[in-house]
Amino acid sequence: MLHSDQGSQYASHEYQALLNQHGITCRMSRKGNCWDNTVMERLFLNLKMERLWQRKYANQMEAI
Repeated sequence: MLHSDQGSQYASHEYQALLNQHGITCRMSRKGNCWDNTVMERLFLNLKMERLWQRKYANQMEAI
């Protein structure tokens, strides 16, 4: 699942087709409501703070 706002680049047919091709569901914020994706944004911030920022990785493969 991918969370985005309703920007034209995310709503375009080409972008949506690419997501569908890879089995990704797109979830968009409601118009004028910036709080819709707050929970997911907080989750990713916590992941970064707890896993990425607390540790040094030698290379990209080690991080993966």
